[in-house]
Amino acid sequence: MDLYDLFFYMSLFAGFMMAFNLGANDVANSMASAVGAKAITVRQAVLIAGVLNFAGAVFLGSHVTATVSKGIIDPSRIDATVMMIGMFSALLAAGVWVLIATLTSLPVSSTHSIVGAITGFGISAGGMDVVNWLKMGGIVMSWVISPFFAAIIGFVVFSHIRRFILYKKHFIEQARRWAPFWVAVTAILISLSFLYKTPIGKSLALPWPVSIGIAVALSAVVFLLARMWVNRIVVNVEEGAEGVEMVFRKMQVGTSCYVALSQGANDVANAIGPVAAIYLIAKEHQLLAKAEVPLVMLVLGGLGIAVGIAVLGHKVMATVGQKLTTLTNTRGFAVDFGAASTVLVASNLGLPVSTTHAAVGAVVGVGIARGFGAVDFRVLGKIVFYWVLTVPIAAFTSILIFELLKWMCL
Repeated sequence: MDLYDLFFYMSLFAGFMMAFNLGANDVANSMASAVGAKAITVRQAVLIAGVLNFAGAVFLGSHVTATVSKGIIDPSRIDATVMMIGMFSALLAAGVWVLIATLTSLPVSSTHSIVGAITGFGISAGGMDVVNWLKMGGIVMSWVISPFFAAIIGFVVFSHIRRFILYKKHFIEQARRWAPFWVAVTAILISLSFLYKTPIGKSLALPWPVSIGIAVALSAVVFLLARMWVNRIVVNVEEGAEGVEMVFRKMQVGTSCYVALSQGANDVANAIGPVAAIYLIAKEHQLLAKAEVPLVMLVLGGLGIAVGIAVLGHKVMATVGQKLTTLTNTRGFAVDFGAASTVLVASNLGLPVSTTHAAVGAVVGVGIARGFGAVDFRVLGKIVFYWVLTVPIAAFTSILIFELLKWMCL
């Protein structure tokens, strides 16, 4: 076994560990609001998130993976062997930091961790010029924009629910009118995501107007089915506010599934991107400009995410789902919709957006819709403080591991 084989096999372990930590930490983003609002139990959340994160990672994740593996630093300016050691160092450093954060129940960004770690070894190996600062700028902007974008969507959705359902005199009838609308809008987003992200959808190569037409037609069918469904589950118009919450409780299960699927698609890149880069170097002894990411690696990432959710997912879930603000089913639906829309749009643009930022931003946006007093800004401040720490800590740890391995192996 030569050096390339050794690092490839070690990278599989490191990639699985990173994926495990993704599941353990980022599960809070997909299921925390549903568990916090008591729409589902922790055990149900683990099962749903495990299956759908795996599906999202395997069937929707390849596009973003390419951005993380080759977009942050310029591989042509670093020797291939050094690049391989650096990518392994980045995986290990990011995985260790996310594991520490998970064990202390902190929702840090796995995207921050891996991008910071890759930047750290890149600077150490090739200097400041090796980093694609334009690409980094786009990624950093997504970190800033995603929480605000998700907060605005969450704020608007929950404000709409309050104004047109909860504040109306006959709010059960209003729920029957508006709940199918939100189900249909969600169906449009999911349809477009599948058409433009999955291999099956891409192979169809449908023009944009045709895709829009298909999505709208499907959402129209979903709208009609949702109307019949809502009328069946809320029979008595005198049920009161609990009747409205019951409708959104069931809808929230659907939106949580939607978040879990998009989360798997976006976050698998953080674990598999560096592994894909190491695989290419081990196979070709150089990092090619374009290459397919093997499906087996996406499966490895999906499995790691699912196992991480099952083992440690409950720890961070409590922080996001219960401590920032009080969630009900209507609020939880708005949170899920805001976070999922943000992540899916960013994923389709090829940006490794932070799911953590989107989820926390949506929770804060929904909380602020009820007034600033509804949000615990001390908890939010602590979370943001750790977000700021994540990049330098991951970068510094990556540099230490990289220099040590370089000294041992070269």
